[in-house]
Amino acid sequence: MRLRMKPGYAVDGEKSPWRVWFRATRFHFVPPSILPAILGSVIAWSRAHVFEPGYFCLVVAGVTINHVGLNMIDDVFDYLHNVDTAPEGEKNPYTGGSGVLTEGLLTVPQMFRAAMACFAVTALIGFYLTWACGWVVMIFGIIGMASSLFYTMPPVQFGYRGFGELGLLVNFGPIIVLGSYYVQTRTLALEPLIASLILGFMMWSMIIINEIPDYEEDRRGGKWNLVARFGRKTAVKLYAGGLAAAYAVLLASILMKVTPYLTLLGFASLPLTLRSLRILTANYGDRMKLIPANLTMIQVHLLTGSSLILGYLIHGMV
Repeated sequence: MRLRMKPGYAVDGEKSPWRVWFRATRFHFVPPSILPAILGSVIAWSRAHVFEPGYFCLVVAGVTINHVGLNMIDDVFDYLHNVDTAPEGEKNPYTGGSGVLTEGLLTVPQMFRAAMACFAVTALIGFYLTWACGWVVMIFGIIGMASSLFYTMPPVQFGYRGFGELGLLVNFGPIIVLGSYYVQTRTLALEPLIASLILGFMMWSMIIINEIPDYEEDRRGGKWNLVARFGRKTAVKLYAGGLAAAYAVLLASILMKVTPYLTLLGFASLPLTLRSLRILTANYGDRMKLIPANLTMIQVHLLTGSSLILGYLIHGMV
């Protein structure tokens, strides 16, 4: 049965508006914002014995909505640059955008307005937290939102100029964790900064492995990220290096007694990490055979972040 729907949406009943919009959010990539926000608050509770549930919920909501805005604005400008153009039947579901624009399910103006609405809501949350918790919150907020807006938006487009990976490392590590910690404690500290680097380096590796299947399209579209600049073989080393750095920071922080020994739980993701490396090393030239590696990297980040949070929760209770 065919349905009549508004322009810009698919008319297939299997692709109703809410399904299309949910796909546009790419929510499977949003936990890398949520986990650092939770981690910063849990470190504050575990170490400083403070926890404001209302502020915690606002921080988590803010970073989640901001990330959805980032996903949508990234889709818009990658589409306009003809980047998301994988051959028919060769679309890796974890790379190359949501596909709602290339398939005609939404229009560029629809997606752009939705992204701007997300950023507007994020800004309102940021203004309130700045008023309630101090001007430092605004600094973190400005850095985070500006990075999201100008990742692919002209004239900055730092994601097209070889700085995207570093930008994501900083924003999905120190910026979110320290911001969340500050909202709870009104102070900054070394421990949340060090702990944030673990998830930051993992985010570096996640973006690297997601760029590998799009190597050809990114080069044609002028998206000169590190993979497009240096090639897929080098990208494998960059991916492994990011993961090695994450585990090295975790181990060093425990040995130097910066983080509690229970954060050793973060190493629970190591078997998945090794699995993703094996798949990537054998298949870095085949976008479809890389799908399990892309999925596994998402699981690595999720398990590592959850394990760190669990370690701090147990530490705070004993």
